[in-house]
Amino acid sequence: MLELTIALVIFLFPLAYSPGPGNLFFAANGARFGLGATMPAMAGYHVATILVTIAIGLGFATAIDEFPWLLVIVKWGGSVYVLYLAWKFFRAGMIDDNGEARPAGFVEGGLLLVLNPKAYMIIMLMFTQFLGPATAGYTAAVLWISLVFTINNLIAFTVWALIGDQILARFRDAAASRKMNLVFGAVLAIVAIWMMLG
Repeated sequence: MLELTIALVIFLFPLAYSPGPGNLFFAANGARFGLGATMPAMAGYHVATILVTIAIGLGFATAIDEFPWLLVIVKWGGSVYVLYLAWKFFRAGMIDDNGEARPAGFVEGGLLLVLNPKAYMIIMLMFTQFLGPATAGYTAAVLWISLVFTINNLIAFTVWALIGDQILARFRDAAASRKMNLVFGAVLAIVAIWMMLG
């Protein structure tokens, strides 16, 4: 099990720490609201992560193979959702009164994972590399791989949120905060387009 875990973490490292929808989302929220305020969304994202990962490991991937339109729906739904998040940042960056601004919550974090087709592809790829044929220990292996995957993502997203939180310290005045919101809105819009084209 130790060898599997080490190999899995090495495999996941570039995927977890490189810029993607989840990392950029949490960096943006960390920059906008601080690390502590990102925790509910992070909890939602990672509860969804472990549930979706277990489901794929136990057979959901077969359903996606049989009904490829499911992934198309997720792809477009996820792109639209990330565009919506970008719009919220743009809106916060264009108005003087930020009284309506609030950090993403548990449900929004969960939706970010559920509507992220790249996550499904990474999870399926991970299982093809690290999950053997169905044997007596198959379910235990799925659960362990899902747990390692989720914890690895949690660490990566916390790092990105901390980076965002450090950015917050440099943008305390309203004008700088609006500029930062516009930049993060643009980054999320680019991510949404990347998800559509990917």
